[in-house]
Amino acid sequence: MPHVTPELLTALRPLLAAEASAEAQAGGTDPGDLEQAVWLRLLERLHAGGAPADPHGWLRKAVRLEARRTRRTARRERPYAGEPADEREHGPEHLALAAARRRALHGAVRRLPGRCPRLMAALLSPKDLTYREIAGELGISQGSIGPERSRCLGCLRRLLTGEVAAREPRG
Repeated sequence: MPHVTPELLTALRPLLAAEASAEAQAGGTDPGDLEQAVWLRLLERLHAGGAPADPHGWLRKAVRLEARRTRRTARRERPYAGEPADEREHGPEHLALAAARRRALHGAVRRLPGRCPRLMAALLSPKDLTYREIAGELGISQGSIGPERSRCLGCLRRLLTGEVAAREPRG
C-alpha cells in the first residue's frame, strides 16, 4: 500500500480540480465544495487505516460518489423559512397520481424499440449511473450514449404523446 506523501498530494491536486469541475458542472454544485469534501474523505481514510492502493482511481471514484451524495442531498433539502409546506403534495391522491405516472412511464419505456428499453432503464435507475457505468453495463461505447439517448427520448415522447392524446375526452 503506497504512503501518501506531500508530492503525491501535489500531484493529485490538478486531477481533483479537473474531476470536481466536470462533476460539479454536470450536477449544478460548486467545484470547491466538491474538492473540499473529497480531501476530507481522503483524510478520513488515512486516519482510519491507510492510503488507497490506487490513489488516482480512488480519487476519481470519490469525486463521483461525493457528487452523487450532493445531488441526493439537494433533492431532499427543503427551505427552512418561507411558506409552510403544501400538504396536498404528500397526500394520498398525489402519491397515487405519481405512482400512476411512474407506471405509465416505465410501461412506455418497455415498449420502445431496439436498445432503448435497456438504455432508458439504466438512465432512470435510482443508482444514478454515470455514462461510463451505463456503457459498461450495456456493452456500448460511452460516446454513443448521448445520441442514442436523444433518439430514445424522441421515440418515448412520440409514444407518450400518442397515449395522452388518445385518452383526452373529445368535445
